[in-house]
Amino acid sequence: MTSTTQLAVTVAITRRADPERAAEMAAWVRAGASLAETFPGFLGTGWVRSGQSSSEWHMLYRFADAGSLRDWEESAQRKWWLSSAEGFVEHTRVERRTGIEGWFDPPREREVDQPAPAPAAPPRWKQAVTIWLGFFPVSLLSAVLLMPHLGALNTVLKTLVSTLVLTPIMTYLVLPQVTRLLQPWLKR
Repeated sequence: MTSTTQLAVTVAITRRADPERAAEMAAWVRAGASLAETFPGFLGTGWVRSGQSSSEWHMLYRFADAGSLRDWEESAQRKWWLSSAEGFVEHTRVERRTGIEGWFDPPREREVDQPAPAPAAPPRWKQAVTIWLGFFPVSLLSAVLLMPHLGALNTVLKTLVSTLVLTPIMTYLVLPQVTRLLQPWLKR
């Protein structure tokens, strides 16, 4: 066995949960701690939030060595516990540190897992073309079908009425369809 596997391992995890579900989150964290403390090599756990309205929960747990940590992380109990939070807990960052430095000093070994970044947005010019492709036919239909009925209104009221009608149409009907159709081009 190498000396690395004999070192205590500290795992720091950042998780997110809706602040309105703080009581459920606290109960979930306590349940996980109760399960972990029954495993050989468990040395302790803790968690903090930066404030009552914060969605981020920072958690630490510590095991005597990598083998003990692996037993916990691969256990059926932990898998059940993690699955019980599906839908209200988001796991955003995991960091493992070995040795006493896991609590105090810079790490001798360090492993950080983070979710893959979100795909980049298409260039602005492609976004503008996409919006125009949806906006042009809707504006044309508006000019033909809606504007004749608004002829007696002044410019401000015409604009108010037309934007109140056209904005939901663009947002919920036209743009989702146009972006779905243009998805291959937008991703290139």
